[in-house]
Amino acid sequence: MAKASSFTAFLLVYSLVLAPYFSISEADSSAPIASGLSWTFYKSSCPKLESIIRKQLKKVFKEDIGQAAGLLRLHFHDCFVQGCDASVLLDGSASGPSEQEAPPNLSLRAKAFEIIDDLRERVHKECGRVVSCADIVALAARDSVYLSGGPDYFVPLGRRDGLTFATRNVTLQNLPPPTDNASAILASLATKNFDPTDVVALSGGHTIGISHCTSFTDRLYPTQDPSMDKTFANNLKGICPTANSTNTTVLDIRSPDKFDNKYYVDLMNRQGLFTSDQDLYTDSRTRDIVTNFAINETLFFEKFVQSMIKMGQLSVLTGKNGEIRANCSVRNTDNKSYLVSVVEEDKEEEVWSEF
Repeated sequence: MAKASSFTAFLLVYSLVLAPYFSISEADSSAPIASGLSWTFYKSSCPKLESIIRKQLKKVFKEDIGQAAGLLRLHFHDCFVQGCDASVLLDGSASGPSEQEAPPNLSLRAKAFEIIDDLRERVHKECGRVVSCADIVALAARDSVYLSGGPDYFVPLGRRDGLTFATRNVTLQNLPPPTDNASAILASLATKNFDPTDVVALSGGHTIGISHCTSFTDRLYPTQDPSMDKTFANNLKGICPTANSTNTTVLDIRSPDKFDNKYYVDLMNRQGLFTSDQDLYTDSRTRDIVTNFAINETLFFEKFVQSMIKMGQLSVLTGKNGEIRANCSVRNTDNKSYLVSVVEEDKEEEVWSEF
């Protein structure tokens, strides 16, 4: 208790001293929007879009709040590989295995894919096939953040769905593993135009969710990582008794199901689960950003929103590029039921055109 009290006192003093300096690397509050996207893209074609998604996700999360982390992670894994084009949703084909079969995506929740396609069915039933799966993924991620206690924010819309999926190698190259240190993470995300503040803010997504033991047992066995708190490490060894244990544990021990800034408090207490997490506090380039976010949740929320909007526009397809999938897991040209419906629609149009 004494240790916890002294840490709380430190945060209070630190916040008073550094309050005037909280603009870490001030990002423009009016985020630039990629050509073809709009804040009001579906205002006429699908005005109830966002309410349909939020209403359904409230029901989903009431039953299992853990699904929020799964949907948020799905958006990350979609955008980092080939851009936010819903390519991660595509099943494999004769051209090769899907992105889902690449090692970093094997732990994506199967339920997350089901939720997205259920949302797609509900939206298309209301509005017709006008909303892309990529936009549904982006909105589901936003609502996952908000409905688990995080900030609410507008999402620029108008993404189109990709016609191809990335290869295994491309997927691996664009999704940094949890064993990477801060230098590797910063270098990887810099190629996508993310600065250190973006990297630390986006890493805050680990304030909710779970991890398989194999993603961090290299920090426990054969010897313990010295940057990990000993009591925390001993507790993890109880959950993961061997290096190849198949068990899971929470990413944020303080508030695992709430989207807040406690993830950064974990890091300051050497209780980050992954190397890629804890090293953000060890590395001098990101340490102060972690500390500021641990002190000031409002600041974290502000920066997280800015970075999410930025991430959500990575290599987006707009206009006549890509397509609006009738089924999120299948390209329209491979979707037999969709092709039959198109033929039937064409026949109806021919009949009507005779009058």
